[in-house]
Amino acid sequence: MQDIRAFVEGYVAAATGPDRERHVALFHDDAAVHDDGRSLRGLAEVRRRRKETPNVDYDLLEVAGTPTDCLAVAQVSGNFPGSPVTLRFAFERDARGEITVLTITP
Repeated sequence: MQDIRAFVEGYVAAATGPDRERHVALFHDDAAVHDDGRSLRGLAEVRRRRKETPNVDYDLLEVAGTPTDCLAVAQVSGNFPGSPVTLRFAFERDARGEITVLTITP
């Protein structure tokens, strides 16, 4: 499994890149995402969330944890109310490196 900094940088690249399926491919089939007061489950909902998310830029501030349980802090900016905002991304990953749970909080 890749180191956590490389994983988070890959996540950011996929989350901001034009290839939405590259982003979706990072998630386990039954992944859960908790963000902005709502919870989603499964690839169809992850795909829909990615499609609905505005284009943003990430300034990665911190990465800590283990390959299966890591936390990233980033300043996220874009065309949305309150921009920029500092967010925490808590990732849980399985043995294959797929995201099983992603929780995003201020």
